[in-house]
Amino acid sequence: MKALDSTDIKRIMVRSTNWVGDVVMTTPALGALRATFPEAEIVVVAKPVVAPLFDPHPYCDRVLVFDKNGPHRGVKGLLRFGAMLRRERFDLAVLFQKAIEAAILATLARIPQRIGYRTDGRGLLLTHSLPFTEEISRRHHTQHYLHLLQSFGIQGGDGGQRLLVTANEAEWAKGMLPGGPWLAVNPGAAYGSAKRWIPGRFAEVGDRLAEEFGLHLVLTGGPGEKEIGRDIEQAMRQPVLNLIGKTTLRQMTAVLSRCRLVVTNDSGPMHVAAALGIPIVAIFGPTDHTTTHPYGDAFRIVRHDCECAPCLKRICPTDHRCMEAVTAGEVIDAARSLLQETGGHAAE
Repeated sequence: MKALDSTDIKRIMVRSTNWVGDVVMTTPALGALRATFPEAEIVVVAKPVVAPLFDPHPYCDRVLVFDKNGPHRGVKGLLRFGAMLRRERFDLAVLFQKAIEAAILATLARIPQRIGYRTDGRGLLLTHSLPFTEEISRRHHTQHYLHLLQSFGIQGGDGGQRLLVTANEAEWAKGMLPGGPWLAVNPGAAYGSAKRWIPGRFAEVGDRLAEEFGLHLVLTGGPGEKEIGRDIEQAMRQPVLNLIGKTTLRQMTAVLSRCRLVVTNDSGPMHVAAALGIPIVAIFGPTDHTTTHPYGDAFRIVRHDCECAPCLKRICPTDHRCMEAVTAGEVIDAARSLLQETGGHAAE
């Protein structure tokens, strides 16, 4: 394995992953990069949907938005963006995204050292690479990225996930969610419907926990999940603040930072909450809880073994049995246990 020449690295390009949860799981590796090269400028290249997580972020100096549905569409857009990166004169590229496109961009940018996994047929475009073995694939995704950098001597940082909520964002969230304590119910999952638990059961969980622990309720999620939010709101007995589709990604992050507990599917907001240190009850079905569970200590996983899970499919081709098997009572018991363990108390 070729050693990294780290003697004169002043400008680093990081190609981000493309999903919110995956981005959060790269932040420990990004922290190691900052610790190893504290004086270097770290510039993150990211899709529009995840770019706000880095603006601002303590491990990132600048964000360059790579918009394949806008100005960087098609081959011409790729070449144009590669030429723009070339003018930046980066010394090192770290490719968290595993697609060949990331390696093509770094090559077009003439970045002399390019680190990444040998996936998607891109091995010849990387100067420093590792095979993405079955053993690595079985690790938590956070460890994928840390292992890649540690293999080339990039170490340090505290090993934890990190996101930043600014003072203005925190003040805005306090105005939106006054008083407290608050319970966030996150019923969506951008990856696909297979990861989504039953809306009526989310409503039952919210009602029971609000009654038992005196929690205020807020629904969180993206624009594509508004219908789910309306169904849950209509099914609930307790008052609920429905913010699904009404916040930006950074505003949603600030909202989650105000919460005492998050009840959620396996989703991007689940990982955001984990990075903020918020206790989480996560419902898993078609995805692998051993590799994508919340990265921290204060969480509970609720799931059932099924012969067809984890299938990693976006849409269930059969009867959604892995999620149907999870009862509201099981989620309530998990939340009760976690609230009591982390200092919550039942209402008088």
